[in-house]
Amino acid sequence: MARLATRLTERLGIAHPILSAPMALAGGGALAAAVTRAGGLGLIGGGYGDAGWIAQEFAAAGNTQVGCGFITWSMARKPELLTQALAHKPAALMLSFGDPRPFSAEIAAAGVPLICQCQTLAHVRQAIEAGAAIIVAQGSEAGGHGASRATLPFVPEVADLIARESPDTLLVAAGGIADGRGLAAALMLGADGVLAGTRFWASREAMVHERHHAAAIAATGDQTVRSSLPDIARQLDWPKPFDIRVSANAFIANWAGRDAVLKDAIATEGPAYREAFMAGDPDKAAVIFGEAAGLITDIPSAGEIVERMVAEAAALLGGAQRFLA
Repeated sequence: MARLATRLTERLGIAHPILSAPMALAGGGALAAAVTRAGGLGLIGGGYGDAGWIAQEFAAAGNTQVGCGFITWSMARKPELLTQALAHKPAALMLSFGDPRPFSAEIAAAGVPLICQCQTLAHVRQAIEAGAAIIVAQGSEAGGHGASRATLPFVPEVADLIARESPDTLLVAAGGIADGRGLAAALMLGADGVLAGTRFWASREAMVHERHHAAAIAATGDQTVRSSLPDIARQLDWPKPFDIRVSANAFIANWAGRDAVLKDAIATEGPAYREAFMAGDPDKAAVIFGEAAGLITDIPSAGEIVERMVAEAAALLGGAQRFLA
């Protein structure tokens, strides 16, 4: 199998420059371990902070080296969760959606590389100040939470900033990357690798209901939307500027423009939403995938996904001279 050597593979001691996103609820130990075994690095999703779940998923990863990621603003309410995760000696610790600086010293003291996911240049500078080893530049095409920058111009702009201000910091691209074309493009844009969410969410090892997987296969990239409605329904107080990209389904259509009405009806709508999500209902609760759903036609193993991405990217990069006159 082809290998793509970058600063990321060298720094993390992995074969391929591919990370799986630490997706809350979906990205457990089995998925993270499968990505690592395939030559990338899998990250367990620490999510909103459930100590028992985190312990369970590290156990599920077994002896395979994996990382862990947290929603920073939520983890900040229970900082002992960070200490718990670091006790597992993760390969990396990723912080997203909040100021990483209050936690960087503990992560550095544990000798664990800090990954910071960023959505703006201000976030990037904050991450550099925190001593991040790796910065993830996330475009709005991504499934789940994010902000408003688009991947294609954001990644090279961040690459230029890092080159000027912190050249030893590595850069990973995220948002809309689901195949070898996206991996090859990210490397050409100046990234050292990619972080993929939706593509690994649509894998056999992901903790995702089969009805949600079916909805993603049937969807095009046009059939997603950024919204605050799922967070209102789940009573999650997400800070600005973050909202969530999900399928444009009946739930979204029903409540579009009626945020206040949903809040007022939360006593009944909240439990109904949770019940629908647990049942895998693709219409009455959010299905969390990004624009990359339009590139997904199957639910393979995570290992197959890594192999396909690397083989396709290597072929594209190896044949780049065909564009020269």
